[in-house]
Order: sequence, then structure tokens, then C-alpha cells
Amino acid sequence: MEGDLHRALGLTDDEAESIEQLLGRTPNHLELAMYAVMWSEHCSYKSSRLHLKRLPTEGERVLVGPGENAGVIDAGGGVAVALRIESHNHPSAIEPYQGAATGVGGILRDIFTMGARPIAIMDPLRFGPPHDARSRWIATGVISGISGYGNSVGVPTVGGEIVFDDCYADNPLVNVLCCGVLPVDRLVLGQASGVGNLALLLGSSTGRDGIGGVSVLASAGFSDDVEAEAAKRPNVQVGDPFEEKRLIEACLQLLDESLVVGIQDLGGAGLTCATSETASRGGVGMDVDVTAVHRREPGMEAWEVMTSESQERMLAIVAPEDVERVLDVCTKWEVRASVVGRVTDGGRLRILDGWDGEVLADVPATTLHEDAPLYDRPMRRPADADRRASDRPPTRSKPDSDAGADLLRLLRDPSWVYRQYDHQLFLNTVVAPGGDAALLRLRGPGVTAADGRARAIALSTDGNEHWCALDPRRGTALTVAESALNVACVGAAPVALVNCLNFGNPEHPEVMWQLSEAIDGMAEACRALAIPVIGGNVSLYNESRGRDILPTPVVGTLGLVEDLRRRPPGVGLVAGDDLILVEAPSTEPRLDGSKWAVEVHGHLGGVLPAPDWEAHRHLLQLVAGWVGAGTLHGVHDISEGGLAVALAEMAVSSQVGLLADLGHSPSAAELFGEAPSRVVVSVAPEVAERLEAEVRAAGLSATVLGRAGGERIVVGGALDVGLDQAVRAWKGALPEVLAPLSDA
Repeated sequence: MEGDLHRALGLTDDEAESIEQLLGRTPNHLELAMYAVMWSEHCSYKSSRLHLKRLPTEGERVLVGPGENAGVIDAGGGVAVALRIESHNHPSAIEPYQGAATGVGGILRDIFTMGARPIAIMDPLRFGPPHDARSRWIATGVISGISGYGNSVGVPTVGGEIVFDDCYADNPLVNVLCCGVLPVDRLVLGQASGVGNLALLLGSSTGRDGIGGVSVLASAGFSDDVEAEAAKRPNVQVGDPFEEKRLIEACLQLLDESLVVGIQDLGGAGLTCATSETASRGGVGMDVDVTAVHRREPGMEAWEVMTSESQERMLAIVAPEDVERVLDVCTKWEVRASVVGRVTDGGRLRILDGWDGEVLADVPATTLHEDAPLYDRPMRRPADADRRASDRPPTRSKPDSDAGADLLRLLRDPSWVYRQYDHQLFLNTVVAPGGDAALLRLRGPGVTAADGRARAIALSTDGNEHWCALDPRRGTALTVAESALNVACVGAAPVALVNCLNFGNPEHPEVMWQLSEAIDGMAEACRALAIPVIGGNVSLYNESRGRDILPTPVVGTLGLVEDLRRRPPGVGLVAGDDLILVEAPSTEPRLDGSKWAVEVHGHLGGVLPAPDWEAHRHLLQLVAGWVGAGTLHGVHDISEGGLAVALAEMAVSSQVGLLADLGHSPSAAELFGEAPSRVVVSVAPEVAERLEAEVRAAGLSATVLGRAGGERIVVGGALDVGLDQAVRAWKGALPEVLAPLSDA
């Protein structure tokens, strides 16, 4: 192959040779650029596809599983729900505001491409330590980008996570989940069909922003070369939320009027991806007139037009007789539209310089999409895994002398972040950010349940890099268990899951082992809980200065409330209530991998507890049933920070203290240890006995901890802090480090 062009585009020598074999000739520069973006890690999943096949993807509610723009489940009553999660990690490290903003824009398009109206966004975020100025700059830029785009386009951000850890310095994780609703009969797929049908490019004009983003940004880590990293900024897309809003309304009207045969958003790899994937999925070919693409910059080469990742663009497949009406709808919504392609037989994707002009590229569409490389990369368990497993936190009969100080250090209220977002748009939000999960009514323009019942959906995003660093398989399984319990705490049954698998360099055998183990852990948990995986995203090469991030699989769980009759009780207490710990009978809280061990003592070692899946299923059913029946005054799952943090969060959120008497002075593990399948509930004393009987009947364990009330948080004599102290610590942690910079 001529020179080293393929290497500059991110292709290996073997991949370049494979392209020549597929074509039977040497590709020209345009064709090579198209293969480079489509065969990138971001678009082809060439390092992960082999392993992702092990995930369970089918279920009675699943209408669309992995492989489309978003997964879709049947919510009943003629209503469907679309769900997708994506990463914009590398762009956000280079240009935090636009990287995060265009991440929101892209995930919105994934949803309305399916025919769904986006109704909610969640943003699991991870940054470097807050004492580092660059990490604070990235964090505030990302948060501003999410709020600036989401608020402007008019979709509420209803929750997420925010984590600070040294491993994310210079390489933040910006994962964005979006959920949308649609009538089942409006569902449309991203495929082309019907020879002679036309391909229309809708939305923003095409520029040079984002060219090579998937190959330059998403397939390499970050170095110490400041100038080299700054030079990547042109590869970051630039978003326009107001264009996106017009595009949403135009596309939904086109789908309502059945004017679109297939539709695909333009994200990674731009027009190359949209044309090749729609043609490949439909078993057809496509001719594309590159001169017909509306542009914002003069002098663009064909390879720039075909690989640009300019935002707010869609490709619609339309019958010739419907083109005039499509153009009328686009004019109404002030959305630009151009006929740029036509569906052909034979399966070839041809790029033309004018309909009757020179053929600039001619390749089988499937070779860009389906024939991308599939690697079985070497895997190796880390050499220090046994040492870390044996390095368990010290077992203490009693916690440190100042357990109260430890508790205050672990409290963190993300509400400062949430205040940057409008979470009440559409007025569907029943449980706002800050609860175990968000809860939204299923209603909106174009969506009405046929049977009249008030349905709702719950959303929770969860990850735990410290669990997964110790044991990626069990850590991921525990993360799924926690996420399912979160949606149960707002009365929902978990029905589907999406994932964002954030890992380091796949060329490192230890990283591939982590990824494979995490997938197996997710598969185990999802099968045990009957939760199908309906989509996901893999983000690799998350490394900086030669150091991989900790393995960080993030899951987004969708729960369904069949009949919403009352608001869930939330994370809170009512004075005079009994506090009851409900858990699996074999539960053994451990400090291994706990937030207390890592953040307070800087210790990451040990062995994670094993989940009891039968007990966990029973707990999910009990908790969701109690919430739906109005049995509880408050409920909170016990996860990071253990029992002490869960009780404190319930106290500060309701401004009600508590006195818990465990009958002995609790150990550090009892206070701060972490284990699956545990919740604390606040119930009226007259209900407690009945509730305990239901717990025993389900094969679970119930322990009366004490009573809510007063102005202090007291646990077994080992922990005693003023409620006002806890509130100040809880509310002040994030504003102290982030707000001053955002106001500067």
C-alpha cells in the first residue's frame, strides 16, 4: 500500500492488507479514509464483539435489542420505551464543554431515530481528584456542557453519578444515558430498503469539526505532549441544541406521517457510517452524491465530507413520491434537507462527484459494516491479583475512635450538580435526582396508554470501579444487583439494562481480561435476575500517561411501574418510625473494596462478597411491592459507605435524626462494610410486625435497628454526630471544590 497513509488513519498493516483482499485492489484515499473510521474501535467494536455475544439479550418485552441505534422494550398499553447509553470520554478530555454537550446531542438522536421522543437524560460522570486544577476544569466544563445542551434542547436531566478518583485524571468518563417513549406502531429501524428510494440528509450543514473523531480520539490514550493533545481539538464536534430541537420535531412528524422508510443518525464516522450501515442492514446498496451535501465550509474534500462528524444530522430513506412532503415538513421546522443518495441493488456503496460524475469510491457496503476485523486479543489475569486479594482490610472489633469523622468525610450530596440541570421539563418527573432512582410518568406528546393505566418508568445508572478493580466479574455482578435494587426502591420491577463498558488499552492483556470478566459478571447477574441487555457501548483506550483507568463498567437499568397510584416514599425518615434492616440471611458486610477502605484509609484490596441471587430476587419483589402498596415511609438501599452512610443519607434528606441500637458496639465492617441485597426501611410501629413476617416468609432476614427522631445520628454508641453537622457535610462537599471555579 502506498506510503504510510493507512497508519496515519489508524489502520494496522494487517487491516490495510485485509481491505485490499476484500476489494481485490488497492483502495484510493477516500475509500481508505472510509474504512479507517468504520473499522475504528469506536464503530466496529473489533476488540469486544467476540465477548459481547455472551450477554443475554432476549426477553418477552424486548422489541429491539443490541445492534440498532437504541434498545426498545414494550411497556404495555401500546407504549414502548427506547433506551441507550453512550460515552464521550475522549472528546470531553480535550474540550470539556463541547465534548459533553455533543455527547448529549448524539444520545438524543439515537433515541428519536427509533421514533421515540426523548424524555430523560442521566449522566454518570467520573473525574480526577478535585484538588487538581485540570480535573476541576474538566468537571465544571462537562457539567456546564450537559446542562447547556440538555436544558436548551428541552430534555430533563434526572440523575446520574459523580465520582472523583486519581485514575481518571486527564481521562474523564462522560457517559450519557437517554430514555424516550413512543407508540409501538411508530417504531422505525435504521435500515434502507426499496431500490429507487432516496436518501435525504436532514439537519445541520457539514463542516470540518469532528473529522476523524472516532479514530483519532476514541482509539488512543493521552500523552504528556501538551501540543499534541491540543492539536486534537478540531476532532471534537461542536453542538447546536436549538438545531437539535428543530430536528427532533421534524423527524417525529415525519415518522407520525409515515413518510420515512428508515432513518439513521449521523454520529461516529458521519455520513460514511449512516450510508453504509443503513445499506448493509437492508441488504441493498446506495449511491451518494457528495456534491449534494449541504456544507458550512468551502473547499471541503470528499473524504472530509464523508467522515465529518458534524452534529445535528440525520439520514432518512424516503420513497420518491414522498420527497416533496418531507421537504415541506423540514421547511416548516426550519430544518435543511438535501437529497444526497438513492438506494440501489447489488449491495455496493458508491460515492459520486455529481449524479453523472466521476465515481470517487466504490466498495461493498457490508465490508465497511459487517466485515470489520474481529480480534480475540490476548488476555492475562493481573500478576498482582492474588496479592491484592489477600491484602484484606484489617478486621477491627471496633471502628476507629472517630467513626463520626469518617462518616462526615464519606457524605456527598450531588444536588449541586443537579441544580445545573432542569429535571422537571415535561412535568413527568415523579422522583427527582437524589433518590435511589429517578421515576417518570409515561406520558407525553403522541404517547397515550391504550388501557388508561398510569404507568411509570424508573432509571438508575450505577458503577463501582473499586469493586471491579478487585474482581471485575463479581464487581460487575454486584453493580447490576445494586442497580436493580435502586429501581425497586421507587416501586419498579427491572425489565431491561444497557451498559457502558469503560476500560483501558485493549492491547494490554490485563485490560482484555478485565473486560471479559466484567462481561461474564454482567451476564451472570442479568440471567439470574431475568434482565435482558438491550444495548450498550464500549469505550476502550481510556488511559493517560501510560496508565489505564480502573475497570469501570457502568450499567443503566430500566424499571417499570405497571400502575402508578402514589408517589414513592423516597430516601427519608418519619419521626417515631421503626427502622428495619432487611437483607439476605447470609449477608456478611465486608470492608474489602468499600468506600470507607478506599477513601478514608487509601486501601484497595481484599475479596468481594458473593451475591445470593435467589434472595436478591425476593428482596426486589418485596421492596417494589411495599412501595407500590404505600407500606413504607422511607426506603434506601445500602451500597457505597455501608449502613452508616445509608442511615445518614436518610436522616439528612428528611431532617430527622435517628437512634439505632444494634445491641452491641458495632465493628467498622458493620458500620461501613458493603454487601449486596440490603435495604433500610422506615415504617410505622404498628406495621413493623407484619412487615417482619413478610420478610421471614420470603426467606430473608429483618432486624429492628431502632427509631427515627431527634437531632442526632446515633448508631450503637460507636457513632454519634449532630444532624446539623451531617447536613453541612452532605451539602458542602461538592460546592466547596466545584462552585468557585464555575463562578470564576
